[in-house]
Amino acid sequence: MSASTFLDVLKSEGLTVVQVGDWRTHNRNHKGPWGPVHGVMIHHTVTKGTAATVRICRDGYAALPGPLCHGVIAKDGRVHLVGYGRANHAGSGDDDVLRAVIAEKALPADNEANTDGNRYFYGFECENLGDGKDPWPAVQLEAIEKAAAAICRYHGWGAPSVIGHLEWQPGKIDPRGFTMASMRARIRDRLA
Repeated sequence: MSASTFLDVLKSEGLTVVQVGDWRTHNRNHKGPWGPVHGVMIHHTVTKGTAATVRICRDGYAALPGPLCHGVIAKDGRVHLVGYGRANHAGSGDDDVLRAVIAEKALPADNEANTDGNRYFYGFECENLGDGKDPWPAVQLEAIEKAAAAICRYHGWGAPSVIGHLEWQPGKIDPRGFTMASMRARIRDRLA
């Protein structure tokens, strides 16, 4: 999928999309290939404030250069596109999980970090403190559902192709505050 098509499929799903700078060519492709892409990964940001969150996710920081995802889903439901191509969001994860995503089967426990997830997943960072107390507004949860469903619809994937970071990499807890099972159910219903 091209960057332009990515933008179009998100808009076609009814999302409000904000294009941030040179997002179409902002990537980490010089660090390795992006693709074949097999799924969508959902994260929380551990940040507060949309402007600061978008800036961090676009630019990264000293230890982890940006982009840190493809899109930032703000609390107001807008999707801010910050990069397209390889992004520093997934890190190393479990090859058994990747195989399950590709086969759209039940996910095994993520007990290894032996596979480069930045190559294989679209990533959405969702504005939330990730403390289990910061609320997830209904409009934001709907935007997460729509963004993931849009990508799945384009690729012909089902809801099992959408995972949380906590299901990919041992020790990760995101997204915290809703379950990926409930989000996949929403995505499944939207794709039906």
